[in-house]
Amino acid sequence: MIPARWPREEPLLERLLHVDRSTGALRDARIGDLPSFLRRGDVLVVNDAATLPGSLRGRAADGTPLEARILLELPSGAFRAVLFDGADWRTPTERRTPPPMLAAGSTIDFGELSAEVERVAPLSPRLVELRFDRTGAALWSTLYRVGRPVQYSHAAAPLELWHVQLGYASRPWAAEMPSAGRALRWEVLLALRRRGVRLASITHAAGLSATGDAAIDAALPLAERFEIPEATVRAVAEARASRGRVVAVGTSVVRALEGAATVNGGTLRACTGETDLLLGPGYQPRVVDGLLTGVHERGASHYALLRAFASEDLLAGASALAEERGYLSHEFGDSWLILGGAS
Repeated sequence: MIPARWPREEPLLERLLHVDRSTGALRDARIGDLPSFLRRGDVLVVNDAATLPGSLRGRAADGTPLEARILLELPSGAFRAVLFDGADWRTPTERRTPPPMLAAGSTIDFGELSAEVERVAPLSPRLVELRFDRTGAALWSTLYRVGRPVQYSHAAAPLELWHVQLGYASRPWAAEMPSAGRALRWEVLLALRRRGVRLASITHAAGLSATGDAAIDAALPLAERFEIPEATVRAVAEARASRGRVVAVGTSVVRALEGAATVNGGTLRACTGETDLLLGPGYQPRVVDGLLTGVHERGASHYALLRAFASEDLLAGASALAEERGYLSHEFGDSWLILGGAS
């Protein structure tokens, strides 16, 4: 699969493959056609997390250059992060050398900002908790000055933060852009509302796609925080009552909704928390009926998550068709809509 290397000028013309999980049919369309696949009474749920300026270039106490990629802010005010060597995004993640191993109590100088390593995770010495030297508005304003968006070597050039923000983004929770919603411009959202499709949102701290560390990558996705508002719970309940379908925009929305139902005995309730829910073969969704997702290569971790919504044979057929017709993958790529009939 060929990766999209840069945001495209006409997102409404990007490819959309409808994967009908009821009949197994595959239909080639465009993102602008999304409203035609949904109907009155359905609810489309998006992740409104804004993307963090989470890539920080710094130096260890001995002067060794490194990069810290922020995963999320913890309730304690510290930040979970993954450490990388001093190379930049142009070097493929899997080819970057190990960074300096920093023990708890070590400091990192990020120029205008510094941080202390409060904790090193048992999973990997590269997974740490950082305590910055300031808090509140002073911290966030500095992060937005010195930080860059996380990016990978398939990109054509350095990304700016506006390249990875969604039009409906709110709080800066996401380590990487919740990219399934990237092409949902206001024209599509308004067309959905005119069709009688309800729009709802959750906030979920979407994590990193890859780190190059075998132990961390095998554990991805790590536990991530979420918030489900009461308005979204009502929208889902009303969709259920009218035999409408709940369609998640991205696997981060699925993890939030299904994770919230799991901690509440199978019932979706307004709540905040963390979820370590792993989707995949054999998982039966309790809340979500369908999924709008980016194009993922077979073998990738996100591809495995799709097995909660479609069989391996159906996904293999969709992959073959997408590759034959030139669908693009990764965060600026094309999309699949995996959706069946009535709830």
